[in-house]
Formats: sequence, C-alpha cells, structure tokens
Amino acid sequence: MASKTFITAVGRRKTAIASVRMLKAAKSSLEVNGKSPKDYFKTIERVKIAEEAFTIAESAENYAAFAHVEGGGVAAQADAVRHAIARAIIKAEPNTRKVLKAAGLLKRDPRAKERKKPGLVKARKAKQWSKR
Repeated sequence: MASKTFITAVGRRKTAIASVRMLKAAKSSLEVNGKSPKDYFKTIERVKIAEEAFTIAESAENYAAFAHVEGGGVAAQADAVRHAIARAIIKAEPNTRKVLKAAGLLKRDPRAKERKKPGLVKARKAKQWSKR
C-alpha cells in the first residue's frame, strides 16, 4: 500500500496561524478545521480570499488542502490560509513561484495591532483634553 505524502506549510497573519497539509487529488478542494470553507468563513469574500492561491496558480488545481487555523479573527484566518496554501503550492510545483510572488501571496503581511501605551486609551488615542 502506497502511503499518502502530504505537503505541509504554515501561513500567518496578525495573530492567526494556519497549518495546511496538501495532497494530490482529482480536483482542488479545501477543508478548514474539518468544515467546508463556506461553512467556516460564512461569507463569499473570505472564501475567495482563502482559495485565491489555487485560482492564481492554475497549474495547481488538482490538490486537496486540509487547513487547521487558530488565533485571530476570521479575516486574518482567511489570509493565513491563503498564505499557507501558496507556500505549499510552491513546494509541490516550484514553477508557480513567479506567478504567486507577483500576486503578493508569498509575503507575510506584517501589519499587526500596535500595543497600548501607558497613559493613553489605546495605542495612540488619548483622553479628551479640556482646557478648564
């Protein structure tokens, strides 16, 4: 019996971390935390974001991806899944790197919430100033 060899990759965005295992299949499919992307992300926009790497790398349309996501919100989780899938596709098919890199899917989005500073309400927001 031939063992299934998974291609693994990790994607990140803000505090969300997605771990993806990809495997050769008849057609591309995605499963996020044991659910279909439509059931997990609820909105079509988030589903499109998560599956964007499959769409851009047209040669990689025959992989089944199983994602485990934790942390962050649903928007960051969708971006993390996209990042992980793009990284996994490159491991499977190195010739797709140029296309995915041009689309900006390989760069981890470094933007994150700024820490709260002492004496302020939020990171930069101060209490309302009163002259008297």
